[in-house]
Amino acid sequence: MIRQWTEEALDHRNALLYAMGVDEEEVKRPVIGIVNAWNEMNPGHFDLKEAARIIKGEIKKCGCLPRELPVSGICDGICSNTDGDRYTLPARDLVSSEVETVAELNRLDGMVLLASCDKVVPGMLMGGLRADIPMVMFTGGYMPAGNYNGRMLTLTHTKQAYASWQAGQIDREEYKQIVRNACPSPGVCPFMGTANTMCAMAEILGFSPDGNAAVRAQSEEWRQMAVKAGKRITELVREEIRPSDRITFASFKNVIRYVMATGGSTNTLLHLPAVAAQMGYRITPELFDELSRETPFISAIYPNHPTDTMEDFSRAGGVSAVIKELDSAGLVERDTVGMFDSLAEKISRAENRDTSQIHPAAAPIMRQGGLAVLHGNIGTESAILKFSAVDSGIRRFEGKAKVYNSQDDGWNALLHDEITAGDVVVIRYEGPKGSPGMPHLETFMAAVLGKGLGEKVALITDGRFSGATGGIAVGHVSPEAYVGGNIALIENGDMIRIDIEERRLYLDVSESVLKERRRCFQTIEKPSSGYLELYRKNTNSTHEGATMYGFRKSDKKPDCAGI
Repeated sequence: MIRQWTEEALDHRNALLYAMGVDEEEVKRPVIGIVNAWNEMNPGHFDLKEAARIIKGEIKKCGCLPRELPVSGICDGICSNTDGDRYTLPARDLVSSEVETVAELNRLDGMVLLASCDKVVPGMLMGGLRADIPMVMFTGGYMPAGNYNGRMLTLTHTKQAYASWQAGQIDREEYKQIVRNACPSPGVCPFMGTANTMCAMAEILGFSPDGNAAVRAQSEEWRQMAVKAGKRITELVREEIRPSDRITFASFKNVIRYVMATGGSTNTLLHLPAVAAQMGYRITPELFDELSRETPFISAIYPNHPTDTMEDFSRAGGVSAVIKELDSAGLVERDTVGMFDSLAEKISRAENRDTSQIHPAAAPIMRQGGLAVLHGNIGTESAILKFSAVDSGIRRFEGKAKVYNSQDDGWNALLHDEITAGDVVVIRYEGPKGSPGMPHLETFMAAVLGKGLGEKVALITDGRFSGATGGIAVGHVSPEAYVGGNIALIENGDMIRIDIEERRLYLDVSESVLKERRRCFQTIEKPSSGYLELYRKNTNSTHEGATMYGFRKSDKKPDCAGI
């Protein structure tokens, strides 16, 4: 068995289980935790109560003892454009602590992780990998797209509509109808945002059943996948198969290839390195850019496409079909094995049912992947751009800087027409330490798009974005302003140049001028307390994943693994 007990310690535990109706036969069984992020504030997690019921039934049928354990399950959208958003990225590390704690404190023999959304999926994987006991993950599936007057809607369209209403382009009633119809049912928002990218990460690593990342929430197919998850965890527990026995550096490279092929979320550059670090692998933005240059962009759904959503992606074959196309070009390492089966077996079952939705690797939408890592005297470590969501005619942009020290200041300036075509907006002190918490700047960019400025205004920030963000949005600038990165030295009127093809982000100011400005530099200290202050003190940079749980040296691999 995974856990070793003395007779006294086991009897002490059993006395407490008897209090809840567990009988003397059941306490002899392996205990499998159903670590559930279900709650009534997050539609992406709302259907996980049903998933837990199905999985518990299957685990019990297979002769193990299921025990449900709740953990946090936040939704970024609930607190968007509020101070609450400062907590969303730190919540990832909090969730990882919860998962590690419930696994170790309860001496679980195995776990099923139930999560769907942006920070919760990577957070659960981080904690699960530190515990390193048999585990699988089951994700909640996508919600269908909304519709109003024949127009495809998602959550992010509500922000665009607000800016359009404020600009007088639509009336208040139309704006309210868009809000009312954007999210028609429980499930993950149906665009290629962070949630769907993270669910795909879990599937490609091999933690979730085949097809789980692109299945409709609460469908019969989804329910059958829940049964598979329940059965599989009992097999893993009996065979004592741990994640460290199977997950390798090549597994993480396969995820990066997929993200590039689909224009996945820029937040992957925060989450994948943080997950990999728990296994002793270092992954930096340079690896993302290296693989982006080699990997074709072959499938576009919103925001990379104006109307196609996860429904279209799923009908075409989903994650497996993308992996199959990449394999045809020799771009994945098919011998990797997860908690379910090998990537080669996944590929053998895959079918691309619509090559207009998931293009052949030999006939891609773009020859390079959807994300680009930029360098220059802004972002001397790195900065990130999702250029699959930028108009294809724009590969260079330059303009004079308009500088703001918070998203609120920039957003209000935009709504009052202080930002105009040709501007390069700089929003700083929104990084992991500066905010603290690194909120996403989806609201600002949605307003840019809502006002019709998506091709005419660029944004540079040390904050991050929603996975659904479109437009010329450069984020994750590292080092951030708070620690004295050059983004802190930009002044209004400075000329800034963005070159996507050359991967350059350049401030047209001499080194001597920057040196003089640095001599006068004083950081801005935004108020924080409690968990946010703990995060500010302990987090690393966005270049390293913006996590309090950095590289974790493993005795199973050398310190330089993954570099």
